[in-house]
Parts: sequence; C-alpha cells; structure tokens
Amino acid sequence: MFAVVDTGPLYAAVDADDADHERCLAALETKGLRLVLPAMVVAEATYLIGSRLGAKVEAEFLRSLTEFDVAVPDPADWLRIAELVRRYGDFPLGGTDAAVVALAERLKTDLVITLDRRHLQAVRPRHCKSLRLLP
Repeated sequence: MFAVVDTGPLYAAVDADDADHERCLAALETKGLRLVLPAMVVAEATYLIGSRLGAKVEAEFLRSLTEFDVAVPDPADWLRIAELVRRYGDFPLGGTDAAVVALAERLKTDLVITLDRRHLQAVRPRHCKSLRLLP
C-alpha cells in the first residue's frame, strides 16, 4: 500500500532530539507500506535539515532518499495543487501540503504520514472521504 510522506515526519526521523522522533521512525518503518515523497516535501525537508542540523546531516538525509520513491508533480498535479491552495487559502494550506494531497489523490491512497493534522484532516480529497494520518 502507498503512503505519502509529509515533511514533518522526515525531519523528526532525522533529528533524534525531536519530540516526535520515535513515533515518526515507527510510522516510516511500518511493514507493507511503499513510501512516496512529493518532490516539494524533499525540498522543504532538505532545507530544514540543512539549516537546523548542518550540512553533514543534510547529506546523510539525501543519501537516505534511495530508500523512498520521490514523485515529481505531473501537469495535472500542478493544477490540483493550485486549486487546493486557493480553496483552503484561509488556513492557509501551502503548496507543499497541497502537493501531499494531490499525490495521494493520484496514487489513490488515503494514507499520509504527517504531523500536520490541522491542515490535512480538514482537506477533503477527491478520491476518499478523508485522509488517514499516521503517526
């Protein structure tokens, strides 16, 4: 089963001092899941890891990406991302969170690994009633 991964759990898994470190590692190591990262999530996570934890940790994170599928938005995804950002502009729902939703829709999965419950519980995806969120 596909699970789309958001930025928060990636950062927490890398930063052993993060309060969510253990539960994010556990979620990312759940058996039977094929983890897919939107490219926008990779960019956001790389920036956060590099700026907060340094270049060495950032390089290790980049090496770890061989363990994941990284998905670049296709043309229809960009349209959907823009639609979601506009529709949920009062949150605001940013482009990276919208990319998570658009990829979940494309993959037809309801499973998202995220720490951002506020935004992702409120969004109504096209393909299911709501997203299931881990951890």
